[in-house]
Amino acid sequence: MGWFPPAWTVCPVGYGLGFVGRNPLCQQHQQVAFTEELRPDIQREAMTDAPESTRGRRSLTLKRRFLWKLRQKWKLLGLFEINGEHEFYDLTCMLKVGLRAAIQEAIDNPPADALSDTDCKAVLKQAHEGFEMRTYGGPAFAYFRHLLGISEKEYQLSLSSRSSYLQFISNSKSKADFFLTNNKCFFLKTQSKREIRFLLSNLPKYIQHLERYPHSLLVKFLGVHSIIVPQEKKKYFIIMQSVFYPDERILERYDIKGCQVNRWTEPAPGGSQVIVVLKDLNFEGNSIHLGQQRSWLLCQMQVDTQFLKELNVLDYSLLVAFQALHADEKGQNLSFADIIFRTTKSLSNPESSLLTSMSGIMDEESDIVVSEMVGEVDLYQLRELNSGVQDVSFQSSAKPDHDLAYILAQNRRLLPRCRSPLHLLDGPELRYFMGIIDLFTVYSFPKRLEHLWKCIRYRGQTFSTVSPSDYARRLCQWVESHTV
Repeated sequence: MGWFPPAWTVCPVGYGLGFVGRNPLCQQHQQVAFTEELRPDIQREAMTDAPESTRGRRSLTLKRRFLWKLRQKWKLLGLFEINGEHEFYDLTCMLKVGLRAAIQEAIDNPPADALSDTDCKAVLKQAHEGFEMRTYGGPAFAYFRHLLGISEKEYQLSLSSRSSYLQFISNSKSKADFFLTNNKCFFLKTQSKREIRFLLSNLPKYIQHLERYPHSLLVKFLGVHSIIVPQEKKKYFIIMQSVFYPDERILERYDIKGCQVNRWTEPAPGGSQVIVVLKDLNFEGNSIHLGQQRSWLLCQMQVDTQFLKELNVLDYSLLVAFQALHADEKGQNLSFADIIFRTTKSLSNPESSLLTSMSGIMDEESDIVVSEMVGEVDLYQLRELNSGVQDVSFQSSAKPDHDLAYILAQNRRLLPRCRSPLHLLDGPELRYFMGIIDLFTVYSFPKRLEHLWKCIRYRGQTFSTVSPSDYARRLCQWVESHTV
């Protein structure tokens, strides 16, 4: 895989990704004190045996930057544990302290039953030793997390865990920094001030869309924050639910935009331990086999891209990954109790249905879909994806007609019984991970000029810089032509 600084070694992990671990020869850098309050000053003292001084800290910082610039030079891709030698170690320690306090505010002051404009515009400033953390729209995001069924305590524990964050480095052209919580549930991504403003200005619309379509493919934004360190540039970042979770058995990942120009990535060599996110041209010749869930996917793609068209955005991506189903996950004869449980979870109120427990206490099962809800009679019909099994029907509890119509309008599906099911779809042989990300590119005047230039430069080819309506239509066409 190339050369690594002596403090690092490469070790494979169960899901076939590149992971940089600590070299046992550098034990002095592994014993990092982690107090109950995660104080960065105490952590910095533990990283070296020498007395702390300004010159020593500067030397250590320069060393970190040098080592990690070498890593960047070699274009290594994968997950890197952010321990004491990493250039972002101090930053992630401060993030943990700040996020713990910010989420505690949401725990102490639970969100109201209804969302207000004040909730979306709220700014919480919290001073800590050596930095200040600001939380934007905190009550609104707490309200949204409640809708998703995410426990605030579990959310806080994931983001402020004693375990190190992971840095994710891919072949994306984005200049943003990506961090993963150690359990890989949540992404933290740096964003520009313009992108943060765009998200916050459209936050009410975004939450309303997810309330109206609880099983939407749009990435789930869970928080927006900034961190201010003296004599350093202010950093904005967002927290998202990972689309590729749980990722232990993922075989391939794709970033799809529905076009051709610059949409090929050289695959990793056979046996390589690095992450390579492939693109549209790499996918050609493949298909997504969903069976009866295909109609749900096509409908949800139309709904979500229509929403993005109304926001006047383009250049978003459909993430696609897949993993093989185990033999015991295919064609299971589900019990009647399991059918009742999953149907209840999928059709009940959002706060109890959108997200199965993040703790992963539920086992994965084969998938079935709500293929038909008969409006004239109060009846749910469930079909198993695999052929040869008769339809299963049961009489639902009495509900008003408008409730049935409301459920139909939400385009719900029967979620798989597994961890984080909103972005998972099971086919006959494979489990697919799908989600729409990168929602911040507005079709502005510079983008219109870029469109004109590309029309001349790439005559006869498809490229990403097109009008929001064309972009939405083309991505939906890609999904339709690559699914069966």
